Amino acid sequence: MKKNIVVAGFGFMGMTHTQNILNNPHLHLSALVDKHPENIRKNLQAQSGNFSTGSLPADLLSNVAIYEDFSACLQKERPDAVVIAVHTRLHYPLAAMALEAGADVFLEKPFCLDISEGEKLIALAREKKRILMIAHVVRFMPAYLTLKSWIDSGLYGNLQFLSLSRFSGVPAWGEWKEKQRDFGSSGGALFDLVIHDIDFAQWVCGLPDLVESTCLPGRLSNHDYVSAFWKYGQSDLLVKIEGGNTFHTQYPFQAAFSARFDKASVLFSCKDPENIIVTTDSETTLVPAGDAMNGFSGELDYFTECMFNNLLPLHCTPESALDAVRLCHRHVR
Repeated sequence: MKKNIVVAGFGFMGMTHTQNILNNPHLHLSALVDKHPENIRKNLQAQSGNFSTGSLPADLLSNVAIYEDFSACLQKERPDAVVIAVHTRLHYPLAAMALEAGADVFLEKPFCLDISEGEKLIALAREKKRILMIAHVVRFMPAYLTLKSWIDSGLYGNLQFLSLSRFSGVPAWGEWKEKQRDFGSSGGALFDLVIHDIDFAQWVCGLPDLVESTCLPGRLSNHDYVSAFWKYGQSDLLVKIEGGNTFHTQYPFQAAFSARFDKASVLFSCKDPENIIVTTDSETTLVPAGDAMNGFSGELDYFTECMFNNLLPLHCTPESALDAVRLCHRHVR
């Protein structure tokens, strides 16, 4: 039997998750919720976001209920699960409402800007015996999974240096212009964009002992550009995090990683999305990078698997997602 699922928020990420729900044979999209329901049809005709995740034909949603009020939707639809893809400030109240209603929750990153709100949601999910998973999609992208496998296996020896970067123009689609007026409310590039790499780095390397960071202001916050080094006690491992959205809106999205191991150095960039470049002092090898877009379907498939097996996620746990938020805060101290 399919699980009934509701999507709250129908901007860029809401549309992406909706498409993957419709493509998942184990899920049934029962409703969409947006505070401006008229925008649902409009958004189907307009490209938004900093990259494309595919098209979503409007006729696929012709029989899907549309709500303006999230509480009313929960009461009437009684979904098995809710995908929450609204602006960060609403993560806590909507996730709490869904958990109280007995639904599993797939919550877009960042978890919560306020650490105490994240702790309350973790406790509530535990009390209600519901799944709470945070959508850190980079953990499911093939190129990054390949990098993690090399780190874990020691294929190229010990990891000595890891550099992760992520840039975009200042977002101006959807409600982002409103967020520019509401300065700081979204968490800015640090919590909304760079957190992808902060989360991945803490997943593969652990929590650093020291964070040395420089931040610059932009249109959304005082930390819309971040450059940081992470240090690990007595270890020689060094991690560099750099990214932001201080550039003009049409600046092209780019993400990349470089890693130096004992025996090889590796490079991946979305400028060459098909390959991971592996180099030694004498040769260069190209390793297939896979399709980054599979990360979005992969994270939803994993959430679905957890629901059907009644298991708490071991991957993208709310506890690790909250550690990523804590790390973000360490970058602005």
